[in-house]
Amino acid sequence: MADNVRSRNMTQGLERAPNRAMLRATGFTDGDFQKPIVGLANGYSTITPCNMSLNVLAERAEAALKAAGTMPQIFGTITVSDGISMGTEGMKYSLVSREVIADSIETACNAESMDGLLAIGACDKNMPGAMIAIGRLNIPSIFVYGGTIRPGRYKGVDLTVGSVWEALGAYNAGKMDETELLQVERHACPSAGACGGMFTANTMSSAIEAMGMSLPYTSTVAAEDANAARNAERAAGVLAQAIRNRLLPRQILTRKAFENGIAVVMAVGGSTNAVLHFPAIARAAQVPFSIDDFETIRARVPVLCDLKPSGRYVATDLHRAGGIPQVMKILLTHGVLHGDALTITGQTVAEVLKDVPEEPRSDQDVIRPWHKPLYPQGHLVILKGNLATEGAVAKIAGVKNPKITGPARVFDGEEACREAIEAGKIKKGDVVVIRYEGPKGGPGMREMLAPTSALIGAGLGDSVGLITDGRFSGATYGMVVGHVSPEAAVGGALALVHEGDTVTIDAGARLLHLHVSDEELARRRATCSPPAPRYTKGVL
Repeated sequence: MADNVRSRNMTQGLERAPNRAMLRATGFTDGDFQKPIVGLANGYSTITPCNMSLNVLAERAEAALKAAGTMPQIFGTITVSDGISMGTEGMKYSLVSREVIADSIETACNAESMDGLLAIGACDKNMPGAMIAIGRLNIPSIFVYGGTIRPGRYKGVDLTVGSVWEALGAYNAGKMDETELLQVERHACPSAGACGGMFTANTMSSAIEAMGMSLPYTSTVAAEDANAARNAERAAGVLAQAIRNRLLPRQILTRKAFENGIAVVMAVGGSTNAVLHFPAIARAAQVPFSIDDFETIRARVPVLCDLKPSGRYVATDLHRAGGIPQVMKILLTHGVLHGDALTITGQTVAEVLKDVPEEPRSDQDVIRPWHKPLYPQGHLVILKGNLATEGAVAKIAGVKNPKITGPARVFDGEEACREAIEAGKIKKGDVVVIRYEGPKGGPGMREMLAPTSALIGAGLGDSVGLITDGRFSGATYGMVVGHVSPEAAVGGALALVHEGDTVTIDAGARLLHLHVSDEELARRRATCSPPAPRYTKGVL
């Protein structure tokens, strides 16, 4: 195999004897030094159910890489559990962890001059973190998804972790008793695997498959399904071939690949966090990209999948219905997918999907046919206006009232807002503003699942708007707008909103507007100063 590889391997030549001596201690023998060294980035951790099954996959991939004539070297990457840190100061580390993961993979692969990379992850930031590293490194690479959790079940209803947050909101609103809340909690998360709806983890795994950097049918598999380990084994073989052929990520991660990924995110009703992760991955892969590209693709791609949080089904249901290949084939058939885009298998998207039916099976309703979509256009809307001159993101799947105008209820942080909701101080028609939760102001851009779930639990999900420079969990739905930019901490207009000001959210017009004159905003800006940084040392 090594004869066909322009190797980065640092062990060749007599001058590398000291390097080889170190590797002999890890199990290398004379014949191994001519083989490609493959980094196996393992996100295994018992800190979250998402990642606690990954060691099995890593061991299976390691054996397959050795059998394919490479020398795999396993190293660890971190993960944090968004679900565990949600609603706490710990959530400020979540988005930051994406960068730590990317940096750690890049560092290990470049420090040891690895010839290829197989990255295994499952929790939300594992995937974009790995993809950022893959784009930077540009060595033959593949991503392996650890798999999704099976749905919990209680009183005949499928549950996810989002169900618990909504149950807590109902409890705080006096609509559910403690016994019922505890039963929902006990049944919601029954196994290993990433959160089960089309939340951020499953959104990004689906996007990576659509972009050609993971294998078909692997992005919706259950973590405890035997196929998860088999997928890791197959991925190892495909990566070994990619190393032989010098098939590099930037040959796959083209503009067409990113457009395919966005199209699938729209079709499956994916998370707003995709709007954060795609530009970061594109920048690493040196592909021109902006949030406006989401709006362009949204206009031509319908929502085809009826998935939680706003829909009825979970990722394992999507898998049984045909998975992401079935969704992609529908999009390809109707001209909104680039069939000539390359995949890690060496085949084009059209070749990969050759044997997939053009229409979904009639015995399921998880995936809708093109002519009968859940929504005629994509659900992730880019809003602009005097409150968000650089843009903001709304997720309108399941939203009954895509336009709301009402008085601003202003909070300088998530906790104060949540307390007001739980105390019954937020009323129908209000527009809640949570500011100083952006990347710099938070810092770390926390997810606002706690307040949005509290609104839904209180029965206000369709009658109250929420605007923030923070972000949302993939489990969030309702009339909510996140990523407001510029953020309040750097002088964005969100910092100038006063209690009682009239605010309009209009998803149809793609508008986020504060009904205050330019002259008044200028006066407010002259006297407004951002709060002192909340952290002055450490990662944050």
